Amino acid sequence: MFLYTYTQMRPPVTRRRFLSASTLAPAAFSLEAAPPADTPAILGGTKAHPTPFPSWPVFDQSEERAILDTLRSGKWYRGTGKMVDQFQRSYADLTGARFCLATANGTSALLASLSALGVEPGDEVLVPPYTFIATVNVVLQHRALPAFVDTDAQTFQMDARKIEAAITAQTRAMIPVHLGGSVCDLDAILPIGARRRIPIVEDACQAHLAEWRGRKVGTYGQAGCFSFQASKNLNCGEGGAILCNDENLFERCYSFHNNGTGLQRRVPNFSYDSSGANLRMPEFQAALLTAQMARIEAQSATRTANATYLTSMLNQIPGIAPARLYEGCTRNAYHLYMFRYDKSQFAGLPRSAFLKALAAEGVPASGGYRPLNREPFLKEALSARGYLKLFPAKTLSEWHERNRCPVNDRLCEEAVWFSQTVLLAPRKSMELIADAIRKIQVNADRLPNV
Repeated sequence: MFLYTYTQMRPPVTRRRFLSASTLAPAAFSLEAAPPADTPAILGGTKAHPTPFPSWPVFDQSEERAILDTLRSGKWYRGTGKMVDQFQRSYADLTGARFCLATANGTSALLASLSALGVEPGDEVLVPPYTFIATVNVVLQHRALPAFVDTDAQTFQMDARKIEAAITAQTRAMIPVHLGGSVCDLDAILPIGARRRIPIVEDACQAHLAEWRGRKVGTYGQAGCFSFQASKNLNCGEGGAILCNDENLFERCYSFHNNGTGLQRRVPNFSYDSSGANLRMPEFQAALLTAQMARIEAQSATRTANATYLTSMLNQIPGIAPARLYEGCTRNAYHLYMFRYDKSQFAGLPRSAFLKALAAEGVPASGGYRPLNREPFLKEALSARGYLKLFPAKTLSEWHERNRCPVNDRLCEEAVWFSQTVLLAPRKSMELIADAIRKIQVNADRLPNV
């Protein structure tokens, strides 16, 4: 009864009264002060970059048409279709290579290249410790021993000054990696390979269109390997390619990737040149790649312009050191934008906390690779029965000490990556990234330390 009477006593809600109440509401809320403009988002401030970065992959009717045309042709296998051959010609033309062999993925390209170069059980192959696991897995698949060459922390690349010390009588090849789209110090690496007669397989899986002294990477070593996996600057979900200029080497690569049947003996008579595997690229992937190639130059130009602009700003922030390019790197593919983070310039804020604060600002970033030479799987692999038969016990017992990479260990604690899609954002986004990092630095002593 009381509730009914109270309701009847309230003044009616008129349009004038409603508008008046609505006008007063903001004033009441304004009594609670908003966070200062420079407050980090993780502490309740406004995001420095409030909008999403570009999604990946980029596609339109060109890719749809390429897939449908291949589907309707009924020729889905590289032995009967035309798309793989067409892509191989196009990619060879783009890179300036004499031969291009399309493979199932980048790992397949590396695996076939090592086989074609004669890497066998008991050999050693020089590799960097700062790379994707595939660079090492292909060595293990050949029952060879990976020998790690420490990293140049300023460039994130294999330190060419430490290669000679890693070479032994068993060294059969080396795989320098053009990490993140930047380029190894080829002026130093190539002469070592030539002088010591060690074939070089360029792992260019992240370096589409990258150049050393005006020439595309992947064309300097005996073989150059690329990946077209979903994250790559040129992608078809899964795919790879081998570039080379030696016809005999190309034939051996072809034979290995085609279950032991070479291109020159491609006849359906079940006759084989050697052992091998099925590492062929399907027609659908080649069709996607051919369509995607129409965008690669424009996308690369956008990444380069944005990376250059971002570097000019990050160089002004103490504790942030963008990866340095070697003088001969005349074009960086920028699959990754990499820099080192010095927590001492951020009030001791751990990198993990820096990454969380950056994510809260709307800027996605990663801490990059772990020390590959210290991964537990290597101990397990080298203690397997096959390795115990192939290598002297002393060689295996001393392997971990011989393959210590202290510079790389530290780099793995300091590295920060932006993916290539971040660099496809508008130019203004680069300014907002720098603003986010400055905001975090100014407030570093207030941020969560986890």
